[in-house]
Amino acid sequence: MTKLLRREFLLGLGAGMIAAPAVLRAEGAPIVIRAGALKLIHSIAPYFYEQFVPAGTKVEVTPFETPAECKNAVVTRSVDFGAFGIAAAILGAAAGEPVVVIASTCNRGMAIIAKKDSGINTLKDLKGKRVAVFPGTTQEVFFLERLRMEGMSIRDVEPVRVSFSEMHISLARGDIDAYVGAEPGPGVSLSTGVGQLVEYPYSTPMGSLNMVFGTHRDLITEKPELVRVMLGIHQRATDYAATNKDAMVAMASAKLGQKKEAIEASVGNVELTWKLGPQEIEESRIYAEHMLALKQIKRIPDFSSFIDTSFVDAMKPT
Repeated sequence: MTKLLRREFLLGLGAGMIAAPAVLRAEGAPIVIRAGALKLIHSIAPYFYEQFVPAGTKVEVTPFETPAECKNAVVTRSVDFGAFGIAAAILGAAAGEPVVVIASTCNRGMAIIAKKDSGINTLKDLKGKRVAVFPGTTQEVFFLERLRMEGMSIRDVEPVRVSFSEMHISLARGDIDAYVGAEPGPGVSLSTGVGQLVEYPYSTPMGSLNMVFGTHRDLITEKPELVRVMLGIHQRATDYAATNKDAMVAMASAKLGQKKEAIEASVGNVELTWKLGPQEIEESRIYAEHMLALKQIKRIPDFSSFIDTSFVDAMKPT
Protein backbone atom coordinates (compact mmCIF):
# COMPACT_ATOMS: atom_id res chain seq x y z
CA MET A 1 0.00 0.00 0.00
CA THR A 2 1.39 3.46 -0.91
CA LYS A 3 1.97 6.07 1.82
CA LEU A 4 -0.82 8.21 0.39
CA LEU A 5 -3.31 5.33 0.23
CA ARG A 6 -2.39 4.23 3.76
CA ARG A 7 -2.95 7.78 5.04
CA GLU A 8 -6.35 7.95 3.33
CA PHE A 9 -7.20 4.52 4.72
CA LEU A 10 -6.50 5.55 8.31
CA LEU A 11 -8.39 8.83 7.91
CA GLY A 12 -11.35 6.93 6.49
CA LEU A 13 -11.69 4.73 9.56
CA GLY A 14 -13.36 7.56 11.46
CA ALA A 15 -12.67 9.98 14.26
CA GLY A 16 -10.92 8.62 17.31
CA MET A 17 -9.29 5.75 15.41
CA ILE A 18 -6.09 4.56 17.09
CA ALA A 19 -3.38 4.84 14.49
CA ALA A 20 -3.79 1.28 14.14
CA PRO A 21 -1.83 -1.79 13.37
CA ALA A 22 1.18 -0.83 15.49
CA VAL A 23 -0.90 -1.06 18.66
CA LEU A 24 -2.20 -4.45 17.66
CA ARG A 25 0.92 -6.45 16.88
CA ALA A 26 4.03 -7.59 18.62
CA GLU A 27 7.05 -5.52 17.66
CA GLY A 28 8.38 -6.57 14.27
CA ALA A 29 5.57 -9.08 13.61
CA PRO A 30 2.68 -8.37 11.23
CA ILE A 31 -0.88 -8.48 12.45
CA VAL A 32 -2.67 -11.47 10.89
CA ILE A 33 -6.42 -11.12 10.57
CA ARG A 34 -8.28 -14.32 9.69
CA ALA A 35 -11.41 -13.83 7.57
CA GLY A 36 -13.92 -16.39 6.35
CA ALA A 37 -15.72 -16.17 3.02
CA LEU A 38 -18.12 -18.35 1.05
CA LYS A 39 -17.48 -19.83 -2.38
CA LEU A 40 -20.03 -17.46 -3.90
CA ILE A 41 -19.76 -14.28 -5.96
CA HIS A 42 -21.55 -12.24 -3.29
CA SER A 43 -18.74 -13.16 -0.93
CA ILE A 44 -16.05 -11.94 -3.32
CA ALA A 45 -15.04 -8.75 -1.47
CA PRO A 46 -12.68 -10.57 0.95
CA TYR A 47 -10.47 -11.52 -1.97
CA PHE A 48 -9.78 -7.81 -2.51
CA TYR A 49 -8.80 -7.20 1.13
CA GLU A 50 -5.07 -7.52 0.52
CA GLN A 51 -5.20 -4.45 -1.73
CA PHE A 52 -6.39 -2.29 1.16
CA VAL A 53 -4.53 -3.48 4.24
CA PRO A 54 -2.43 -0.92 6.15
CA ALA A 55 1.29 -1.55 6.55
CA GLY A 56 2.09 -4.27 9.06
CA THR A 57 -1.23 -6.05 8.57
CA LYS A 58 -2.05 -9.24 6.69
CA VAL A 59 -5.45 -10.78 6.01
CA GLU A 60 -5.76 -14.52 5.47
CA VAL A 61 -9.00 -15.52 3.71
CA THR A 62 -10.41 -19.00 4.28
CA PRO A 63 -13.19 -20.20 1.94
CA PHE A 64 -16.14 -22.18 3.30
CA GLU A 65 -18.73 -24.25 1.46
CA THR A 66 -21.77 -23.30 3.57
CA PRO A 67 -22.91 -20.28 5.60
CA ALA A 68 -23.18 -22.41 8.74
CA GLU A 69 -19.56 -23.53 8.43
CA CYS A 70 -18.34 -19.94 8.17
CA LYS A 71 -20.53 -18.79 11.06
CA ASN A 72 -19.32 -21.71 13.19
CA ALA A 73 -15.72 -20.75 12.45
CA VAL A 74 -16.45 -17.28 13.87
CA VAL A 75 -18.13 -18.78 16.96
CA THR A 76 -15.16 -21.09 17.64
CA ARG A 77 -12.73 -18.26 16.78
CA SER A 78 -11.12 -20.32 14.04
CA VAL A 79 -11.45 -17.07 12.09
CA ASP A 80 -11.75 -13.54 13.43
CA PHE A 81 -14.42 -12.35 11.00
CA GLY A 82 -16.76 -14.04 8.54
CA ALA A 83 -19.18 -13.33 5.71
CA PHE A 84 -22.27 -15.54 5.84
CA GLY A 85 -26.03 -15.44 5.33
CA ILE A 86 -28.35 -13.65 7.73
CA ALA A 87 -30.08 -17.01 8.33
CA ALA A 88 -26.91 -18.58 9.71
CA ALA A 89 -26.33 -15.52 11.88
CA ILE A 90 -29.85 -15.63 13.33
CA LEU A 91 -29.68 -19.37 13.91
CA GLY A 92 -26.50 -18.88 15.91
CA ALA A 93 -27.70 -15.88 17.91
CA ALA A 94 -31.05 -17.52 18.68
CA ALA A 95 -29.16 -20.51 20.08
CA GLY A 96 -27.17 -18.23 22.38
CA GLU A 97 -23.95 -18.27 20.35
CA PRO A 98 -21.71 -15.17 20.71
CA VAL A 99 -21.97 -14.09 17.06
CA VAL A 100 -22.44 -10.37 16.37
CA VAL A 101 -23.32 -8.82 13.01
CA ILE A 102 -21.22 -5.68 12.51
CA ALA A 103 -21.68 -4.90 8.79
CA SER A 104 -23.34 -6.08 5.61
CA THR A 105 -21.69 -8.02 2.81
CA CYS A 106 -24.21 -8.40 0.00
CA ASN A 107 -27.87 -7.99 -0.91
CA ARG A 108 -29.65 -9.91 -3.68
CA GLY A 109 -27.55 -12.79 -5.09
CA MET A 110 -30.45 -15.30 -5.07
CA ALA A 111 -32.56 -16.86 -7.81
CA ILE A 112 -35.05 -19.63 -8.42
CA ILE A 113 -33.96 -21.47 -11.55
CA ALA A 114 -35.76 -24.23 -13.47
CA LYS A 115 -34.60 -26.54 -16.24
CA LYS A 116 -34.81 -24.93 -19.66
CA ASP A 117 -38.06 -25.73 -21.51
CA SER A 118 -39.42 -27.53 -18.44
CA GLY A 119 -42.65 -25.57 -18.48
CA ILE A 120 -41.81 -24.17 -15.04
CA ASN A 121 -42.34 -20.44 -15.41
CA THR A 122 -43.83 -19.45 -12.05
CA LEU A 123 -43.70 -20.65 -8.45
CA LYS A 124 -47.04 -22.39 -8.87
CA ASP A 125 -45.49 -24.51 -11.64
CA LEU A 126 -43.14 -26.00 -9.03
CA LYS A 127 -45.96 -28.03 -7.50
CA GLY A 128 -44.91 -31.68 -7.32
CA LYS A 129 -41.45 -30.90 -8.74
CA ARG A 130 -38.02 -31.79 -7.33
CA VAL A 131 -36.61 -28.52 -6.02
CA ALA A 132 -33.10 -28.22 -4.57
CA VAL A 133 -33.08 -26.17 -1.37
CA PHE A 134 -30.25 -26.06 1.15
CA PRO A 135 -31.63 -26.11 4.73
CA GLY A 136 -30.72 -23.36 7.17
CA THR A 137 -29.89 -20.81 4.49
CA THR A 138 -31.21 -17.36 3.64
CA GLN A 139 -32.47 -18.76 0.34
CA GLU A 140 -34.61 -21.33 2.12
CA VAL A 141 -36.43 -18.70 4.19
CA PHE A 142 -37.07 -16.50 1.16
CA PHE A 143 -38.37 -19.50 -0.78
CA LEU A 144 -40.70 -20.61 1.99
CA GLU A 145 -42.12 -17.11 2.31
CA ARG A 146 -42.64 -16.81 -1.43
CA LEU A 147 -44.47 -20.15 -1.41
CA ARG A 148 -46.69 -18.90 1.42
CA MET A 149 -47.44 -15.72 -0.54
CA GLU A 150 -48.59 -17.92 -3.43
CA GLY A 151 -50.82 -20.02 -1.18
CA MET A 152 -48.37 -22.92 -1.17
CA SER A 153 -46.00 -24.59 1.28
CA ILE A 154 -42.92 -26.80 1.15
CA ARG A 155 -45.29 -29.79 1.12
CA ASP A 156 -46.34 -28.80 -2.39
CA VAL A 157 -42.85 -29.54 -3.76
CA GLU A 158 -40.34 -32.34 -3.35
CA PRO A 159 -37.41 -30.65 -1.58
CA VAL A 160 -33.96 -32.07 -2.28
CA ARG A 161 -30.92 -31.16 -0.16
CA VAL A 162 -28.17 -29.95 -2.50
CA SER A 163 -25.30 -27.57 -1.74
CA PHE A 164 -25.13 -24.33 -3.70
CA SER A 165 -22.04 -25.39 -5.65
CA GLU A 166 -23.77 -28.57 -6.83
CA MET A 167 -27.15 -27.13 -7.83
CA HIS A 168 -26.29 -26.27 -11.44
CA ILE A 169 -24.70 -29.68 -11.99
CA SER A 170 -27.72 -31.44 -10.50
CA LEU A 171 -30.03 -29.46 -12.76
CA ALA A 172 -27.94 -30.24 -15.84
CA ARG A 173 -27.97 -33.97 -14.99
CA GLY A 174 -31.71 -33.97 -14.52
CA ASP A 175 -31.52 -34.93 -10.84
CA ILE A 176 -33.77 -31.98 -10.00
CA ASP A 177 -36.34 -29.88 -11.83
CA ALA A 178 -35.42 -26.56 -10.24
CA TYR A 179 -33.33 -25.01 -7.49
CA VAL A 180 -33.27 -22.09 -5.10
CA GLY A 181 -29.70 -20.98 -5.60
CA ALA A 182 -26.99 -18.47 -4.87
CA GLU A 183 -24.84 -16.73 -7.45
CA PRO A 184 -22.87 -17.64 -9.45
CA GLY A 185 -24.91 -20.85 -9.79
CA PRO A 186 -27.91 -19.14 -11.43
CA GLY A 187 -25.58 -17.21 -13.74
CA VAL A 188 -23.93 -20.47 -14.81
CA SER A 189 -27.29 -22.09 -15.53
CA LEU A 190 -28.57 -19.11 -17.50
CA SER A 191 -25.39 -18.45 -19.48
CA THR A 192 -25.05 -22.10 -20.54
CA GLY A 193 -28.69 -22.44 -21.53
CA VAL A 194 -29.27 -25.23 -19.01
CA GLY A 195 -31.69 -23.21 -16.94
CA GLN A 196 -34.31 -20.51 -17.13
CA LEU A 197 -35.27 -17.90 -14.56
CA VAL A 198 -38.40 -18.49 -12.53
CA GLU A 199 -37.91 -15.40 -10.36
CA TYR A 200 -35.65 -13.36 -8.16
CA PRO A 201 -37.40 -13.75 -4.77
CA TYR A 202 -37.18 -10.16 -3.57
CA SER A 203 -40.87 -9.30 -3.27
CA THR A 204 -41.18 -10.21 0.42
CA PRO A 205 -40.97 -7.76 3.37
CA MET A 206 -37.40 -9.04 3.83
CA GLY A 207 -36.42 -7.18 0.67
CA SER A 208 -33.14 -8.40 -0.79
CA LEU A 209 -31.32 -8.94 2.51
CA ASN A 210 -28.74 -11.71 2.15
CA MET A 211 -25.20 -11.82 3.50
CA VAL A 212 -23.78 -10.11 6.58
CA PHE A 213 -20.35 -9.63 8.14
CA GLY A 214 -19.89 -10.92 11.67
CA THR A 215 -17.44 -11.53 14.47
CA HIS A 216 -17.25 -13.01 17.96
CA ARG A 217 -18.64 -10.89 20.80
CA ASP A 218 -15.42 -11.28 22.79
CA LEU A 219 -13.32 -9.90 19.95
CA ILE A 220 -15.34 -6.67 20.03
CA THR A 221 -14.68 -6.36 23.77
CA GLU A 222 -11.03 -7.38 23.67
CA LYS A 223 -9.88 -5.72 20.44
CA PRO A 224 -12.27 -2.99 19.25
CA GLU A 225 -9.38 -1.33 17.40
CA LEU A 226 -8.90 -4.51 15.36
CA VAL A 227 -12.59 -4.47 14.45
CA ARG A 228 -12.25 -0.87 13.25
CA VAL A 229 -9.24 -1.75 11.13
CA MET A 230 -11.00 -4.76 9.63
CA LEU A 231 -14.15 -2.82 8.79
CA GLY A 232 -12.05 -0.14 7.11
CA ILE A 233 -10.55 -2.86 4.92
CA HIS A 234 -13.97 -4.44 4.32
CA GLN A 235 -15.49 -1.08 3.39
CA ARG A 236 -12.84 -0.18 0.85
CA ALA A 237 -12.63 -3.65 -0.69
CA THR A 238 -16.41 -3.83 -1.00
CA ASP A 239 -16.73 -0.39 -2.59
CA TYR A 240 -13.88 -1.17 -4.98
CA ALA A 241 -15.39 -4.46 -6.13
CA ALA A 242 -18.86 -2.93 -6.44
CA THR A 243 -17.65 -0.08 -8.67
CA ASN A 244 -15.08 -2.01 -10.72
CA LYS A 245 -17.15 -4.71 -12.41
CA ASP A 246 -14.32 -5.95 -14.64
CA ALA A 247 -12.11 -6.52 -11.60
CA MET A 248 -14.99 -8.20 -9.80
CA VAL A 249 -15.64 -10.53 -12.73
CA ALA A 250 -11.95 -11.38 -13.11
CA MET A 251 -11.53 -12.12 -9.38
CA ALA A 252 -14.70 -14.20 -9.20
CA SER A 253 -13.69 -16.19 -12.27
CA ALA A 254 -10.28 -16.90 -10.75
CA LYS A 255 -11.45 -17.74 -7.23
CA LEU A 256 -14.67 -19.59 -8.07
CA GLY A 257 -13.45 -21.45 -11.13
CA GLN A 258 -16.33 -20.27 -13.31
CA LYS A 259 -16.23 -18.97 -16.87
CA LYS A 260 -16.31 -15.24 -17.43
CA GLU A 261 -19.66 -15.47 -19.22
CA ALA A 262 -21.27 -17.12 -16.19
CA ILE A 263 -19.90 -14.52 -13.80
CA GLU A 264 -21.03 -11.67 -16.06
CA ALA A 265 -24.52 -13.16 -16.03
CA SER A 266 -24.45 -13.10 -12.22
CA VAL A 267 -23.14 -9.59 -11.59
CA GLY A 268 -26.45 -7.84 -12.23
CA ASN A 269 -28.03 -9.90 -9.47
CA VAL A 270 -25.39 -9.03 -6.87
CA GLU A 271 -25.31 -5.89 -4.73
CA LEU A 272 -22.11 -5.72 -2.69
CA THR A 273 -22.50 -3.51 0.36
CA TRP A 274 -21.02 -2.90 3.80
CA LYS A 275 -23.70 -0.52 5.08
CA LEU A 276 -25.74 -1.59 8.09
CA GLY A 277 -28.55 0.60 9.37
CA PRO A 278 -32.23 0.80 10.34
CA GLN A 279 -33.50 -0.79 7.11
CA GLU A 280 -31.21 -3.81 7.43
CA ILE A 281 -32.09 -4.20 11.10
CA GLU A 282 -35.82 -4.10 10.36
CA GLU A 283 -35.47 -6.64 7.53
CA SER A 284 -33.45 -8.84 9.88
CA ARG A 285 -36.18 -8.64 12.51
CA ILE A 286 -38.82 -9.65 9.96
CA TYR A 287 -36.52 -12.44 8.83
CA ALA A 288 -36.14 -13.70 12.40
CA GLU A 289 -39.92 -13.62 12.87
CA HIS A 290 -40.32 -15.80 9.76
CA MET A 291 -37.77 -18.25 11.11
CA LEU A 292 -39.61 -18.38 14.42
CA ALA A 293 -42.93 -19.00 12.67
CA LEU A 294 -41.29 -21.77 10.65
CA LYS A 295 -39.94 -23.24 13.92
CA GLN A 296 -36.38 -22.94 12.63
CA ILE A 297 -35.52 -21.07 15.84
CA LYS A 298 -37.06 -21.24 19.31
CA ARG A 299 -36.70 -17.57 20.14
CA ILE A 300 -35.94 -14.21 18.56
CA PRO A 301 -32.33 -13.13 19.14
CA ASP A 302 -31.67 -10.16 21.39
CA PHE A 303 -31.18 -7.51 18.72
CA SER A 304 -29.61 -5.09 21.18
CA SER A 305 -26.53 -7.33 21.23
CA PHE A 306 -26.95 -9.39 18.05
CA ILE A 307 -26.46 -6.46 15.67
CA ASP A 308 -23.90 -3.77 16.48
CA THR A 309 -23.90 -0.82 14.06
CA SER A 310 -21.53 1.34 16.10
CA PHE A 311 -18.48 0.56 14.00
CA VAL A 312 -20.24 1.19 10.69
CA ASP A 313 -21.83 4.35 12.11
CA ALA A 314 -18.35 5.72 12.88
CA MET A 315 -17.01 5.09 9.39
CA LYS A 316 -16.61 7.79 6.77
CA PRO A 317 -17.60 7.29 3.12
CA THR A 318 -14.75 6.13 0.89
